[in-house]
Amino acid sequence: MSRYTGPKHKLARREGVNIFGKASASLERRLNVIPGIHGKRRARKLSEYGIQLREKQKLKRTYGVSEAQFRKYAMLAQKAKENTIDILVQLLETRLDNVVYRLGFGKTRFQARQMVSHRHIFVNGKKLNIPSYSVREGDIIAVSPKFAPEEIKARVESEERLTPSYLSQETLEGKLIRLPTRDDIANPVDYQLVIEFYSR
Repeated sequence: MSRYTGPKHKLARREGVNIFGKASASLERRLNVIPGIHGKRRARKLSEYGIQLREKQKLKRTYGVSEAQFRKYAMLAQKAKENTIDILVQLLETRLDNVVYRLGFGKTRFQARQMVSHRHIFVNGKKLNIPSYSVREGDIIAVSPKFAPEEIKARVESEERLTPSYLSQETLEGKLIRLPTRDDIANPVDYQLVIEFYSR
């Protein structure tokens, strides 16, 4: 499946926010400048559709999923009987690559995805190499002991990092104790606009 392999900072600059969570002084300085030769020009006022599109792109790029995958998640969320926004959050947050990132095993979602693809992650004792695998309540996610455990241990135990409340963790192992909700996530995105984009 195709995925973006170009400069990551360009994506963040296009959205005007640091969508990757990783601190970068050079990115912070240039966030208010849209990439491209005309980036410094004053941006035109966006239409209602344009505003919805930007929120959709921001959320899609935050999780690093393709348009086809993201549309599938949005359609599933709209068909569900429960709160649409909570279902969309659950579908995105319970992706295996995202859970690996939230547990601190990977510095970024891109690194977490690579760890899964290279078979460094176990789910309930079995190796899995599918980044889009949907983690279920009670599933135990662990890092292969052969994959730089000291580096990951230092990152996991860092005082700057907080494990989300829907996950429990013991250094190189974590567990999904409940499904996440919108209140658990601090993404700078208006989810309602994303739902409206796919309701057109």
